Amino acid sequence: MKRKIGILGGTFDPPHLGHLIIANEVLDRLGLDEVRFMPNHEPPHKERHSGTSVENRLDMLERAIDGHPKFSIETIELNQDGRSYTYDTMKTVREKNPDNDYFFIIGADMVEFLPHWYNIEELVKLVQFVGANRPNYKLESPYPVQFVEVPMIEISSSMIRDRVKKRMSIKYLLPDQVIRYIEENHLYET
Repeated sequence: MKRKIGILGGTFDPPHLGHLIIANEVLDRLGLDEVRFMPNHEPPHKERHSGTSVENRLDMLERAIDGHPKFSIETIELNQDGRSYTYDTMKTVREKNPDNDYFFIIGADMVEFLPHWYNIEELVKLVQFVGANRPNYKLESPYPVQFVEVPMIEISSSMIRDRVKKRMSIKYLLPDQVIRYIEENHLYET
């Protein structure tokens, strides 16, 4: 019997409750066996300027998912130099584990952007896209996307970084273990 694996990609800089809620809702609604959080080295659609290292992002992600038996981390894209393309990554993942079905979880912002993804025509043959609603975005695509309604929570990593820089509270926006890590390592302060 094929295992149903969810993949949630992102920079996770930092990972916040919005990421965890989306992953948990999709896991539950689609009856997935697990969700793998896949941090990217360098996303093709945006530049990273936060100053955090790959190790910082992995440490925060480990703390964020700690204790959830069906959450894990997939580091395949971190082992690559340069930009990561989902098609190349998922082709490699499927070759390693051809007996799994993969559900690639994206927010509504990325649903709208799918026509611009590298090799999208082939990618939709490798994965089932799962779109999660986000405020101010439509869940419409010319590509096959299964939609999952999740609680609308307006949290973003950039908003958290900005709040830290301005010395504003980030309590209840991300797990306490991640907040402690940010404070102990003085991340996002400048």
